[in-house]
Amino acid sequence: MIKNKSTVEEVSHPEPLVKSKRTFVSVNLEIESWESVRAYFEDLHSRKIQAIEELEKWLRDRSELFSVLEEDLAWRYIRMNCDTSDNNLAERYIEFVSKIEPEISRYSNLLDNKFQNTPVKEKLDPVKYKVFVRALAKRMEIFREENIQLISELQVEEQEYGKISSEMSVSHKGKEITLQEAANFIKDPGRDTREKYYRKVNERRHKDAARMQDLLSNLIKKRQQVAKNAGFSNFRDYKWADLGRFDYTVKDVQQFHESIRTEICPLAEKILEKRKEKLSLDALRPWDLDVDYDLMPPLKPFKEVDEFVSKTIQSFRKINPGYGNNIARMNDGGFLDLESRIGKAPGGFNYPLYESNIPFIYMNATGNLRDLETMFHEGGHAIHSFLSSKQDLIEYKELPAEVAELASMSMELISMDQWHIFFDSKTDLLRAKRSQLEGVIQVLPWIASVDKFQHWLYTNPDHSIEERNHAWLEVINEFGSKIVDWSGLDQYLSLMWQKQLHIFEVPFYYIEYGMAQLGAIAMWKQYKENPEKALINYERALSLGYSVPIPEIYNAAGISFDFSVGYVQELIGFVADELAKLEGVE
Repeated sequence: MIKNKSTVEEVSHPEPLVKSKRTFVSVNLEIESWESVRAYFEDLHSRKIQAIEELEKWLRDRSELFSVLEEDLAWRYIRMNCDTSDNNLAERYIEFVSKIEPEISRYSNLLDNKFQNTPVKEKLDPVKYKVFVRALAKRMEIFREENIQLISELQVEEQEYGKISSEMSVSHKGKEITLQEAANFIKDPGRDTREKYYRKVNERRHKDAARMQDLLSNLIKKRQQVAKNAGFSNFRDYKWADLGRFDYTVKDVQQFHESIRTEICPLAEKILEKRKEKLSLDALRPWDLDVDYDLMPPLKPFKEVDEFVSKTIQSFRKINPGYGNNIARMNDGGFLDLESRIGKAPGGFNYPLYESNIPFIYMNATGNLRDLETMFHEGGHAIHSFLSSKQDLIEYKELPAEVAELASMSMELISMDQWHIFFDSKTDLLRAKRSQLEGVIQVLPWIASVDKFQHWLYTNPDHSIEERNHAWLEVINEFGSKIVDWSGLDQYLSLMWQKQLHIFEVPFYYIEYGMAQLGAIAMWKQYKENPEKALINYERALSLGYSVPIPEIYNAAGISFDFSVGYVQELIGFVADELAKLEGVE
């Protein structure tokens, strides 16, 4: 149990969890078709519920069934991404989302209606079930039978982005390397090398630009139809309801865009001005943005994946022994796939497995600093998965991004105290920390750009490709740098949005990173002041899963769910001060 007193001994050490014991679904179930699971849904739908104990048992059984189904789908998704060249893996995923999931959706709505029409539900604890009840009511409100097939088709088509991206490679010394590997050369001290590989990567992306445009056009068309079917004028407003954004409005997000433009963008520009000055450049070009501004070689926190894993576990154990033990358990059980390779989909994620109570971390590591940041980011998600796994309903384990990203982004910053494990040189350690803090500042304008662009895409769904590119240029002109010289590179700038997976696969899931980044800064500030108390608050918040509204989870962490101008000023000022301290050490 997490107590309120701030002593090291009272920071919990999460023990390795065991797979949930099934009491409703057969342990021998193999999901090969809808018929494999139909009987369980029919049981739930026909079951008589006359007492509160029967209703709570019904809810637990429903949760168990969905946990089993979600985990089966999770493994299909994971395996498909690990090897996009294996058509059998893709077919198994497609089989689920195109033939099984539509039926699940239909029966899920029937079960939602059964719950709503059960008089005994009024006896449920209104506090414990508040989040569950409001989410269920919203699901029922936007459910439409005619959307089942459309959503199924979208789930399949969205995966085309990963397939297209996984096929991209460039030549290097006579062999093909992934774009992630090529990106390491854009950090090279030699400017000619940086430019060469920058152009290689972007030319390769440009070759598939038309495919990406067509893919997005098709996705927008179908998403807009889903919205219209559900009674919304546009997909943005539909998605707002679908994502369960109960705790803030579209206007709040638009205000957040403005806070980033006025408070963050000027600071990001100062960082770039300093970069241009340190590099003694007449013009700061896009291939000058990732190189160390003292022209030192790219940071190499590890050489091999085994070393990466070992040092990661060691670092997590320094923060909290239980955290490290859980990452070690994931490694021992085959729940990590970290290296980059051709045929593997891009990106990184932590995928919770609701029945096994252990998550899976996936990424494309090539030995650079970004890999380190990603690992602690996804590791934060993993710790969150472990901590929230004791929630008794799957709905409370399925975390909203505003909360999930708080866990991951906080861990990126908290972990910096252990980065010496990866860097023997004090100079390299300072460079790594400086890069991380500069990244905290510079990522916020990009987040605002991607989010505002999506608002435009879906409130103007009938736009042409030319209008789409123009809209992106207007957005990036608002939030992007005036210092970076893009002359002669307009074709790359206008398509820069295509590198953002979220636009294709998880629309509107991105602004949450900005909200959570502010929360993470507040969490890190608390950690700097009192590490033991901060971890107690961190665990208290994460253990809640999504059993209470988002502001209450942030309050449990000892921070505020706030993205007003004043709060943004306060937090980003703290980051700027910490960055100045690092530069003072240099």
